Amino acid sequence: MLLMACVILIVDLFVKDRKRTVIFVATQLTLVGAAVVTFATSSGEIGYTFSNMYVGDLMGDLLKLLVYLTVIIVLFYSRDYILEREQMARSEYYVLALFATLGMMVMISANHFLTVYIGLELLSLSLYALVAMNRDSVPATEAAMKYFVLGALASGLLLYGMSMIYGATGTLEITAVAERLYMGQANKSILVFGLVFLVSGIAFKLGVVPFHMWIPDVYHGAPTAVALLIATAPKLAAFAIVMRMLVNGLVVLAQDWQTMLILLSVLSMAIGNIAAIAQTNLKRMLAYSAISHMGFMLLGLVTGVVGGDARFALNAYSSSMFYVITYVLTSAGTFGMILLLARGGLESDQIDDFKGLNKRSPWFAAVMMMMMFSMAGIPFFVGFFAKFSVLQAVVAAGYLWLAVVAVLFSLIGCFYYLRVVKIMYFDPPTNTAPIHAPLDMKILMSANGLAVAVLGIFPQALMSLCAFALLRSL
Repeated sequence: MLLMACVILIVDLFVKDRKRTVIFVATQLTLVGAAVVTFATSSGEIGYTFSNMYVGDLMGDLLKLLVYLTVIIVLFYSRDYILEREQMARSEYYVLALFATLGMMVMISANHFLTVYIGLELLSLSLYALVAMNRDSVPATEAAMKYFVLGALASGLLLYGMSMIYGATGTLEITAVAERLYMGQANKSILVFGLVFLVSGIAFKLGVVPFHMWIPDVYHGAPTAVALLIATAPKLAAFAIVMRMLVNGLVVLAQDWQTMLILLSVLSMAIGNIAAIAQTNLKRMLAYSAISHMGFMLLGLVTGVVGGDARFALNAYSSSMFYVITYVLTSAGTFGMILLLARGGLESDQIDDFKGLNKRSPWFAAVMMMMMFSMAGIPFFVGFFAKFSVLQAVVAAGYLWLAVVAVLFSLIGCFYYLRVVKIMYFDPPTNTAPIHAPLDMKILMSANGLAVAVLGIFPQALMSLCAFALLRSL
């Protein structure tokens, strides 16, 4: 990935084609090639290398394959959008997307706190540049500055937490930290203090309350193609670092960090769902929706260890993994629809832009309806089973009150998703022009919608895959 990103950067100097077709194809082939290598080298065993700084396991391999697939879809969806914008129709978009993917790969396979940090910074710096890529856009520049300032703050919190854990245990290697905690060779008070900062840094990267301030502004201000990237693949990498740092490294402190995550989760579901109701901009609505979804995903991580007993761990963590994968799939399709309607250099990110979509294109209206129903958790779409599996893990662990709170906030969330469906089917269209989309976009959009529907009817295969990958990795 690193080699090809550098090669593509140099090849671009000799490419005269304004559409950058060669660069686009080379980027996609790089992602396919990386997927082939990851798949071919996956043994199913846990292996360590680079002085135990890198871990290769089934969870990492599965998440990486999903990251490649997500970025491939993102680049297909974004192709026409960036060609219509002078500032963005450049190879740097593809190169930065590859470097961001590389950062995610490093995060997913990190077994050392500094490796996690390097991956995180590589991802973050690439995203800052991508958000600000449309230099003539004031909202995009403002969004990039906010993202950069708040991201720097979060990185500081994370590093400070890591330094505390190093001070308490004498090591930065995640498995060695777990061993020393298990043996009781650590200063507990410093450790818990460091844990607070560590969880704060992770919470920022997940975008949960109260570290959510950047999400609505970045989603709204960033070019839609970049918002699509931010809303999807990094969520998989964020899930990986939560598993690596909290579950693999600090499981002895589970009682402490689970209490923090319960608070973050409930606040995220509350503020995310309630604030989304007031939004008129679809990207901003999806930003608040993302906050509530990440809060819901944390519920699975909260119920892995109950009173020092890890019997429920596999079920709880695999339900969280299933949730984050299905959220990324649905989020990609939803932003894909916004990109599909954005034509002639204009954005179509207001909820009113979807008025009467059924009269303009019944099929695309049906695909968008599938996405909204899935996000709302309506049977029988994949979002329903994602929510159901997490709630079932929460109830099994004895947190009945938490399950009731989650269901109540999900019901509130149904309102703003169903409002989009109502506008598409029952309001007269403001623009009656039929929707023309390239063939690849039509096929991919349809496949995305059908995947959400089919996985809703047959969720068992993906659920079993998540459980198997975690069983062989934890």
